[in-house]
Amino acid sequence: MHSISRRQSLAGLSFALGLGASGSAAAALLGAPQARLTTPNQSKNKEPNMTVTYKTQKVGPVDVFYREAGPKDAPVILLLHGYPTTSHMFRDLIPLLADQYRVIAPDLPGFGQSDMPSRESFTYSFDNIANVIDRFTEVIGLTKFAIYVFDYGAPTGFRLAVKHPERITGIISQNGNAYVEGLSEGWNPIRAYWEDPSDTNRQALRGFLAPETTAWQYTHGVADVTAISPDGYTLDNFYLARPGADEAQLDLFGDYKSNLALYPQFQAYFREHKPKFLAVWGKNDPFFLPPGAEAYKRDIPDADVRFYDTGHFALETHAAEIAAAIKEVFSAPARA
Repeated sequence: MHSISRRQSLAGLSFALGLGASGSAAAALLGAPQARLTTPNQSKNKEPNMTVTYKTQKVGPVDVFYREAGPKDAPVILLLHGYPTTSHMFRDLIPLLADQYRVIAPDLPGFGQSDMPSRESFTYSFDNIANVIDRFTEVIGLTKFAIYVFDYGAPTGFRLAVKHPERITGIISQNGNAYVEGLSEGWNPIRAYWEDPSDTNRQALRGFLAPETTAWQYTHGVADVTAISPDGYTLDNFYLARPGADEAQLDLFGDYKSNLALYPQFQAYFREHKPKFLAVWGKNDPFFLPPGAEAYKRDIPDADVRFYDTGHFALETHAAEIAAAIKEVFSAPARA
């Protein structure tokens, strides 16, 4: 399998959108990977700090793409996405936080606009993903930051917290699990692969990669499915359809068992350091159940746990409410 770079991904996406590889729009985008861009809803009157920029940072052999907004001297929140999405999932949240926080949202290796190294050169494991993101924070100069973790972002972010507790100023968990009771029966096919990593059990997981499954993850448990933009799951399916992406994702399904093995370490970190903690949980999530959110209070008695009547991708329907909760719990001090 060939390594997929950000440039190749953009070229493919440009073609899919009908721009053509030689179109002027595609050429401009491909030729300026560090360009400063603005979100569509921005006006000329908006403060510069509200502008979202799109950048790449080389971390060893991997180019990590990330979105950034907010004042450089503001408290930092590192947003870590999950499966099967990218930092695109934070597109509505970032502008809502950028007036008070410096918000940084990378695409994990193998996802979105970050490089997708070949499996021959990069083992797709949560340890390796966390190592890349850990180094990413160091390369861009982050010394203190809160983490916002969702799905795969939780075991990634919690590894950083265990390794560098002095750097973590707080945790926001959006359906980011660290307790066995938070796992639903929807994990049973993946558990079967953990117990018997046969090719038959591996191939049985391909249904999780299907376009209709991605769309279902966005709409399941949502009261009004017309509130869900198709842009998110359509973009996710584009990235999942890239050559080699399926095998990388199947590897991560298999390695997810390593996260369960670390749950005791994560929980010990919570008990010892008791970080400021906010859970914002879609209560109808088919994979991560409400008991997983409530369990945080065992180890962090002051944890603030809030449920929303939505599914796995709570930001698709409740970005404003979640942003307000973050500002309430993590009220940022005034900057000098």
